[in-house]
Amino acid sequence: MADVVEVADPTDPRLADYVDLRDVQLRKLLETERGLFLAEGEKVVRRAVEAGHVPRSFLMAPRWVESLADVLAASDAPCYVLPEKQIEALTGFHVHRGALASLERAPLASVDDVLDGATHVVVVEDLSDHTNVGAVFRSVAALGFDAVLLSPRCADPLYRRAIKVSMGSVFWLPYARVEDWYGTPQMLRERGFTTVAMTLADDAEDVAGLFVDGPLALMLGAEGPGLSAHWSRSADHRAVIPMAPGIDSLNVAAAAAVACYALRPGR
Repeated sequence: MADVVEVADPTDPRLADYVDLRDVQLRKLLETERGLFLAEGEKVVRRAVEAGHVPRSFLMAPRWVESLADVLAASDAPCYVLPEKQIEALTGFHVHRGALASLERAPLASVDDVLDGATHVVVVEDLSDHTNVGAVFRSVAALGFDAVLLSPRCADPLYRRAIKVSMGSVFWLPYARVEDWYGTPQMLRERGFTTVAMTLADDAEDVAGLFVDGPLALMLGAEGPGLSAHWSRSADHRAVIPMAPGIDSLNVAAAAAVACYALRPGR
């Protein structure tokens, strides 16, 4: 059972995992060096632990200790308790849902493991915004796709903001990073996937009318520039979501949801 420890000073070194959560560059460095990630909010903390991630520690305001009593009872990690104002001073923002956890970052799965048995996957190229990454994961999970592949430059799905937006789906939806960005379309084809590139190209077909027989890989591009020309040209199909006059495209997270719905398993 976790030891519940009341802490009086937000500069206490035992709270180092939670320092300045708004500084993205600092957090990337610290979390990579220490092999950890942060979960925020009662539901997300609970889902992280239920998914098998090992807590290093918990941090919460007094009123949340009881709500997470069952999670604390099953863990040996310490639970540090601070008043909400001091948590805000430590983390750099108001933690609306009152509870945080620092958890061990497990080794990333291999592409082979993630694609083994998968029939519907989403492949994401160079998304840099953690909110968009989290929203894509949530849509992929909600619409029955099996896994996500990320290009080397995609934002971290285990960054706090991505986890929160995904509602914890990053904990159980399999994902991996592809090392060979250039060869990804051919790698998918060799594994039996039909690739569908979401693009604004003139020859793109309406995604709602597209039917693919067998394993499918839906490819999405970065905010702004969209899918690279190489990935777009290499795809078996190029698809688009038709827009009203004067509007060229949707945000990538919204586009992911629409395309996953249109191409969902069992449609």
